[in-house]
Amino acid sequence: MSGNGVKKVAEIAAKAGKGIDWSGMAKLLVSEEARKEFATLRRAFDEVNHQLETKFSQEPQPIDWEYYRKGIGSKVVDMYKEAYESIEIPKYVDTVTPQYKPKFDALIVELKEAEEASLKESERIEKELAELQDLKRKISTMTVDEYFEKHPEVKQQFDDEIRNDNWGY
Repeated sequence: MSGNGVKKVAEIAAKAGKGIDWSGMAKLLVSEEARKEFATLRRAFDEVNHQLETKFSQEPQPIDWEYYRKGIGSKVVDMYKEAYESIEIPKYVDTVTPQYKPKFDALIVELKEAEEASLKESERIEKELAELQDLKRKISTMTVDEYFEKHPEVKQQFDDEIRNDNWGY
């Protein structure tokens, strides 16, 4: 990768690192083991990001060929210059990301579906909890008819038991 390419990668990584909500993700962790793993991940990310920002983001100093020509001689310097310019640094070809990107995308879809289901279940539980708290407040003054009005399935069960001559003993 050329000096410019490495610098661009370092800049992109630095921008990506700034966009991560580490404290928001840390709040979602419930177990101590998960917190330890998360701290290890964050330290590793910070170390790699620091290396990208320092080591790889700097452009190398251009070689002053004329300075060396004066001290060593043209023939030797021209030979080194030619060899230096003929060096072709191979470009990194990412073969891993295409392999795992579909799996990652599928997991993201599955995660969003699970999140939606969890939110719906949470809403249902919140509603049920509100109903139970309301019932708890009213239970001492509530009549049977008022209870049966809110819970017709219980009334039906009692009516069935009476109709079938089942008195519970």
